[in-house]
Amino acid sequence: MQAKKSLGQNFLKNDTIIQKIVSLFMPKENDLIIEIGPGRGALTKKLCNLPSKLICIEIDEDMHEYLDRFESDNCHIIYDDILNNNLNDALKDYSYDNLYVIGNLPYYITSPIITHLINSGVNIKEMVFMVQNEVANRFCSTPGNREYGYVTLFINYYYDVKKELFVSKDNFNPVPKVDSAVIKLTKKNINYDIDESKYFNFLKKAFQHKRKTLKNNLTGYDFNVIKNVLLTNNLDERARPEDISQEIFLEIFKSIF
Repeated sequence: MQAKKSLGQNFLKNDTIIQKIVSLFMPKENDLIIEIGPGRGALTKKLCNLPSKLICIEIDEDMHEYLDRFESDNCHIIYDDILNNNLNDALKDYSYDNLYVIGNLPYYITSPIITHLINSGVNIKEMVFMVQNEVANRFCSTPGNREYGYVTLFINYYYDVKKELFVSKDNFNPVPKVDSAVIKLTKKNINYDIDESKYFNFLKKAFQHKRKTLKNNLTGYDFNVIKNVLLTNNLDERARPEDISQEIFLEIFKSIF
């Protein structure tokens, strides 16, 4: 079967890497795994050997011939677009202790999928994804690096992100133009006690022109308050958003609101 370019399909063919990916979390019998984009079932057949139950969500109806063989009491295949899928509905018939998500994500919709999962409100303990290497660097970036931006802060607000594996493009069929990486997201047990919607709108304004200073981006706010927080944290008042950590952004936000 030919991979569909329109769906961003690139099938991982290295069994050693597949096994390493599956071993990045250790679910138990009363846990549940969601696999996004199982494709031909390379990861699925390994996941089926784990003690937990498994839900696979696949957009491509042509994958029936590969995936239907995995259907069982412990594995359920759903043919749907994850971005249109209401996770709460998909999970309503399941009772579980911890929820895990795994997948080889299409490069062009990696951020929307992760955002969708976070915004679903479902408590996901860990997520393991194959993504474009450049995207992995962006998610794991720290202040002062060019990859650091709004999406870095959004994901790291909820999860600790770690780059686990670099995966050369030669491990896929067809061979993509770029290399990949496996990242692991582990849920944080932190309550910041803020209006999250308002905070993320604030961050979007802060990063609306990444190379401009925070002062130029955050017009309409009392910059004297912002400046005091910057100076207290040994930052110049001309600091750009890419220079500022999540902790300092939270401090600025709480000072303003």
